[in-house]
Amino acid sequence: MDMVIQPTTLNGIHVRLVPLQLEHAPGLVAHSNDEEIWRYMPFGFVNTVERMEALIADLLGRQARGTDLTFAIALQTAGDGPTELIGMTRFMSIERHHRGLEVGGSWLGKPFRRTACNTEAKYLLFKHAFETLGCVRLQLKTDVRNERSQRAIERLGAVREGILRNNMIMQDGFIRSSVYYSIIDTEWPSVRDRLEAILAGS
Repeated sequence: MDMVIQPTTLNGIHVRLVPLQLEHAPGLVAHSNDEEIWRYMPFGFVNTVERMEALIADLLGRQARGTDLTFAIALQTAGDGPTELIGMTRFMSIERHHRGLEVGGSWLGKPFRRTACNTEAKYLLFKHAFETLGCVRLQLKTDVRNERSQRAIERLGAVREGILRNNMIMQDGFIRSSVYYSIIDTEWPSVRDRLEAILAGS
């Protein structure tokens, strides 16, 4: 049976993931004006509302074509308090028939990196992929130069598969190679336990 993927809100204790909308641009720009976020991404430096709107329009176009589903990452608030948007993440390279997808395009504002916000965002995506969508393979990738990202992915419990050489041309013309990781459905219970233990201690 093919996966059925639709926009939905994923709620955690620290963050909630909400379907990305064009109106999120101003709130996201408040945390995106940091070259470190975009150094290894193929979008250039997204540091103005106009550039963020262009990025969101591109991502929503991919969503309409069925390849991606993007979320804004919001701080979890009690009641009707104001929502602070602190980053983005998405399902991408969606293969419905093969029940596989990639988690990527993720970024957080500097105050929220290496915090429970990042771990919980990944946990919510992974849990939704395996337990609701019926995913059998979830992959992640990162620039071979980005050693910090590689360490972070490995801490999540993903298995390093190898390097896809010269697979992406960046906006500045650099030809990037990517390190690929995966989690498969039989590994998810142990990865889930690992992430829940990390979150419980955060």
